[in-house]
Amino acid sequence: MQNSRPRLILLSDLWGKGKSNWVTQYTTLLKKHFDVRYYDSCELAAVDKNDYTEEQLHSQFINSGIDKAVEALLQKEKEAIYIIGFSIGGTIAWKASLLGLKVTALFTISSTRLRYETQKPSETITLFFGEDDHYKPNFQWFEKMELKEYLFKNEAHEFYQKKEIAKIVCQEMIKLSGAN
Repeated sequence: MQNSRPRLILLSDLWGKGKSNWVTQYTTLLKKHFDVRYYDSCELAAVDKNDYTEEQLHSQFINSGIDKAVEALLQKEKEAIYIIGFSIGGTIAWKASLLGLKVTALFTISSTRLRYETQKPSETITLFFGEDDHYKPNFQWFEKMELKEYLFKNEAHEFYQKKEIAKIVCQEMIKLSGAN
């Protein structure tokens, strides 16, 4: 018997599984409504985690890791999916969608590198940012892309790790998908 729940993938932030205990807040809320799969962005990007610092991980993602992760995701996912991408995971999902990944709806959270993107995927896109994240795209970018920004007041980059934020994002995902 086929699974009747829509497929949803979660793409980690740059820390991958190593610092993602918070992701269970999302999977717990979403697994009743979706067939959930979690991908470690570091694994998709073949990132060397021997020097497990933000600076080193970020550098590897910027210097070919994002492209490797996009290619790996395109190889792994062939059917239509929903995606929640956290930070670098949202950028990976965005770029994969532009290259043909079958995305029903894309949710990105704190995906600040999107500010460099000049094309947008055609799918339904919902972008969440902390109001105090200095690297979020500016108003002009949102206007040019014809996208609405959802800002969480008094929140910085890693606000998505908070339980109350997970609940809001998951409710939006469930509502958008029509999943019950």
